[in-house]
Amino acid sequence: MKFLLLLAIVLLLVWLWRSGRRETSSSDQPSQPAAPPGPQEMVCCARCGVHLPHSDAVVGRIGLYCSQEHRQLAEP
Repeated sequence: MKFLLLLAIVLLLVWLWRSGRRETSSSDQPSQPAAPPGPQEMVCCARCGVHLPHSDAVVGRIGLYCSQEHRQLAEP
């Protein structure tokens, strides 16, 4: 009889411990997934005409370029 009481107490403690871990792990994770980045403005290279995001473009005196090499070729 004492063995069954001891087993019940151990099972209760394990259940409480696991339920406590589950609550803390779920609160650590964000509730919503991260939003994907929004659309970017696309620009055209003044030398070759390739389209690329404005954030990747190289700014020159005459216009925007896809690379430093194209800027140097177009602007002596």
